Amino acid sequence: MKKIILVITCFFSIKTQAQTIEILTKGNKTSIRGLSVVNDNIFWASGSNGMIAKSTNGGKTIEWQQVKGYEKRDFRDIEAFDSNTAIIMGVDWPAVILKTKDGGKNWYKVFEDSTKGMFLDAMDFDGKNGVVIGDPINDTAFIAMTDNGGERWTKISKAKKSSFKLNTGEAFFASSGTNIKLITPKDERPYFFCVSGGLKSRLFSFDKHIDSLQIIQGTESTGANSMDVNVKSKRGIVVGGDFTNDKNSTSNCILIDFTKESKFSIPQTPPHGYRSCVIYVTDKKLITCGTSGIDISNDGGNNWQLISNESFHVVQKAKKGKTVYLAGAMGRIAKVIF
Repeated sequence: MKKIILVITCFFSIKTQAQTIEILTKGNKTSIRGLSVVNDNIFWASGSNGMIAKSTNGGKTIEWQQVKGYEKRDFRDIEAFDSNTAIIMGVDWPAVILKTKDGGKNWYKVFEDSTKGMFLDAMDFDGKNGVVIGDPINDTAFIAMTDNGGERWTKISKAKKSSFKLNTGEAFFASSGTNIKLITPKDERPYFFCVSGGLKSRLFSFDKHIDSLQIIQGTESTGANSMDVNVKSKRGIVVGGDFTNDKNSTSNCILIDFTKESKFSIPQTPPHGYRSCVIYVTDKKLITCGTSGIDISNDGGNNWQLISNESFHVVQKAKKGKTVYLAGAMGRIAKVIF
């Protein structure tokens, strides 16, 4: 286990009318696409070259770790439960999921699949319940679930996921670990939504899919990249675009009203380019990011304002708190000050 402790005082801030993007660290040769924020002070991030980042004081100090034996792996997603416990997802063959209970000092394997063509794209948790999704094997999406915090994973049989048959050229983007959303209603079984991209882009639930997701699609670089659901308001949002033309805002965002049998609408003012991640900050305030910038909406996603041209892959809000963090290429981690 290689470790480096970085003490950060803040390199610089990017000021806008209503918020500041405070850069906490940058310059590390890792591309961060996994980010999980436990509370206002504790966050974990994961990326290429087997690298993991963790802070327990809101980013004042950040501890970098390189997972021993996985120095060349790309951990595209991470789920953190507290300052000691986290799960990371290694995407490429063989696909692996590792867990730590001692703050990252030691990691142990909780899942591995060496099937040819295996590529994990994203995972999501709601409490101890979790789901992971991967690119299609024999034209059908790979899905596995856990009900004990990731200690044990069960593959969903092909018969039970018959609605997850994908078209040629359709897959899931591993751009921010947020193209799947797991929801566990009280006293009910968990269910999830996910979005695909490529030659075809669709919204899936566990028992159905929608063929006409009105987002840019048709090439390998287009389609949906991220989604979020506001359970309280029964609203949802999907973002994406074309990552090879990241300033193009054509058909890059879809709003969903789940109170009316999944009614879809288009924002009046869309985000300003390709976006790889989106989250609800409150019922009305949303933030989205991508390689061409960061946008904020204060009206439920109908109108978006570009607040920064800075490049980030992923944005997440504290599960227990209000703080929002971003992460991206070259080890960049930032905090949004509203």
